[in-house]
Amino acid sequence: MAVISWRFPRAARRLSSMSSSVDRVGEQALFFGRALATMPRALVHYPKETVRLVAEISMGTGALAVIGGTVVIVGFLTLFTGGIIAVQGFSSLGNIGVEALTGFFAAFINVRIAAPTIAGIGLAATIGAGSTAQLGAMRVSEEIDALETMAIPSIPYLVSTRVLAGMIAIVPLYSLAVIASFVASRFATVVLYGQSAGVYDHYFSTFLIPTDILWSFVQAIVMAIAVMLIHTYYGFTAGGGPVGVGVAVGNAVRASLVAVVTVTLLISLAVYGATGNFNLSG
Repeated sequence: MAVISWRFPRAARRLSSMSSSVDRVGEQALFFGRALATMPRALVHYPKETVRLVAEISMGTGALAVIGGTVVIVGFLTLFTGGIIAVQGFSSLGNIGVEALTGFFAAFINVRIAAPTIAGIGLAATIGAGSTAQLGAMRVSEEIDALETMAIPSIPYLVSTRVLAGMIAIVPLYSLAVIASFVASRFATVVLYGQSAGVYDHYFSTFLIPTDILWSFVQAIVMAIAVMLIHTYYGFTAGGGPVGVGVAVGNAVRASLVAVVTVTLLISLAVYGATGNFNLSG
């Protein structure tokens, strides 16, 4: 092997890089499996820690509870996204004389794409990044090693509780996100553009399918699990001091954003198919 590495250094480096990538994927898969498998144990043995994390995730702590908690961030993101959808939908549909269908546009885009994706991005930027920073700081300061020395299992106590908290907190957070997007779309269409409220409500209620809302919540929960697993992994395995924690946060945010878009694509294809599962005629 040493002779091959000496004769073909570039090929050897590429093979080594590929091997390291495969090892990292396997390591992440094992970590995710352990975190998910120990969630019942975390719920039974660490309920107070789970409740504390739910409160911290939802409202934030200190000044963040007023100006930068996850509720505030996700609410504002989806509020303005719903307004943008109404503005673009009304303008685009008005070009072909069917601006009355803005309610249909808002009902479909908000539920199927916009609200889940924006909520997932907000989750990654607030809850996920905070979890990575917290666990990374604990890792570099050897607090995680101290927990294991005291016979406290680190993955159930630190990782599984955060995944559980993310799953629990995402339900009211996403409810707020959906309501904010609906309110913003209706306000922009009816108040700003002057469309009849009856026309908007008719098309909105006609094309708002209850099963779409259900699948939208399922999508949000899957996103929350994926985001929390990714961010806790990068924080749990951080190294190299404060700089390493910053690098871990950046890597986790990039990976979770890709995961959010991937989950949206896969669930949309699995549930609605390539045709979108709707017919508009007449």
